[in-house]
Amino acid sequence: MISFVISLIALVLGYFIYGKIVERIVGPDADRTTPCYASQDGVDFIPMPTWKVYLIQFLNIAGTGPIFGAIQGILFGPAAFFWIVLGCIFGGAVHDYLSAMISLRRNGANLPEIIGDELGSSVRFVMRIFALVLMILVGAVFCTTPAGLLESMTSAGDSFIGSKLFWMFVIIAYYILATLLPIDKIIGRIYPVFGVALLLMALGMVGGIFVYDGNIPEITEAFSNHHPSSSIPIFPGLCITIACGAVSGFHATQSPMMARCLKNERLGRRVFYGAMITEGIIALVWAAAAIKFADSITQYSGTPYEKLWALMTQGGTANANPALIVNMVCHSWLGTVGAVLAILGVVAAPITSGDTAFRCARLIASDFLHMKQNKIAQRLVISLPIFAIAIVLLFVKFDVLWRYFAWCNQTLSVFTFWAITVCLAKAGKNYWVSLVPGLFMTYVCATYICVAPEGFTIPQTISHCIGFAVLFALVFTFFRWKKQMGTPDFK
Repeated sequence: MISFVISLIALVLGYFIYGKIVERIVGPDADRTTPCYASQDGVDFIPMPTWKVYLIQFLNIAGTGPIFGAIQGILFGPAAFFWIVLGCIFGGAVHDYLSAMISLRRNGANLPEIIGDELGSSVRFVMRIFALVLMILVGAVFCTTPAGLLESMTSAGDSFIGSKLFWMFVIIAYYILATLLPIDKIIGRIYPVFGVALLLMALGMVGGIFVYDGNIPEITEAFSNHHPSSSIPIFPGLCITIACGAVSGFHATQSPMMARCLKNERLGRRVFYGAMITEGIIALVWAAAAIKFADSITQYSGTPYEKLWALMTQGGTANANPALIVNMVCHSWLGTVGAVLAILGVVAAPITSGDTAFRCARLIASDFLHMKQNKIAQRLVISLPIFAIAIVLLFVKFDVLWRYFAWCNQTLSVFTFWAITVCLAKAGKNYWVSLVPGLFMTYVCATYICVAPEGFTIPQTISHCIGFAVLFALVFTFFRWKKQMGTPDFK
């Protein structure tokens, strides 16, 4: 419990202390005209209240990520607390805030264009395709997950009504509307409601952590792998498992959408750094709640980690389902209110990540096709092929989609960190705030794809050597380039 409380306090202090340091590096200008005024179009560039921009940004990047990822991550042990706190403060929040501020100063530019501006036209081309594919993967993943859960709640035998296929088409229909309509018509109205519900659920979990039986492991147990099933080493496995809540490349694709709605640069830290810290708190709370709840269970024997695994697999060896834990904890600790919040958490939350993923895909495609989006016909031309691909992906096995999404997501964060670092270096600003987490994530992603079952399954020692070689090559390239650095462009 002590480690949990200290971690919670550290996240809050991180916002006020380190967040302020990063903000000073950027030097936000309250008098600079933001994209929502400079390019106002009534569709994507719309001035919105700060509280609403914050809640939309929070739900864009949150969804079920900080819940499901944290529950699966705590299986590795209390090292999850370390990763959530340090990753969020020094990695994820810096990643989200700086990518958003660069977008804000480039008229709401999308992530592939920002990366291309800093890392070159060849990388821009790759990132356009990479980010577009990732957004479609996110949309497909966050369609099949809630559809399956809704089927379990509503299915009536062999009837099509209430089946998974039925709910997939209902969700896709909603995604199409949310992608095509102005951002303030659907997303701007329902997101704040769901955002508040997700925060209330987290507050209820905090109360349960302090009230109900069970123990939370202390940080002294963090230096060994407690996972009862995974063959992947704690490093880099933990850093891929917990993405949302620590570092997630997906977030930087979402930030430009809200950068196009922010009224003042001075509000950037509150919205972007703040939303990421909030997400880190939710991840921390769910990691602690899951392991404490599992420890209190007498149905299964063994360590708390073995009990948590048994609860997620219903005592078998099937793929773990974190939604089962969300449902059990909410019902047990919060009663009827918890049941409602559980539905919002495991059904509504992923949908609110899927719709903005498709919207982001439309914006990325419109950027590199140089097609304005102020008319519905123009939005349809871009959106229909995207949804056609997504519908095909709906019939691919979920676990296959998720494995490749997880690694692609963190790889995107690597490119984002490097683009931010180059941008800050060009401006003569302190680039170490992004270089250090960028180096760490480079090592994580290079090592993981070598050692993981969905990668090359290379022995651990060799995988770490390859990860270090990739890291060294990029560091050498960066500092050699820095000697020939051009003129500042981040003003």
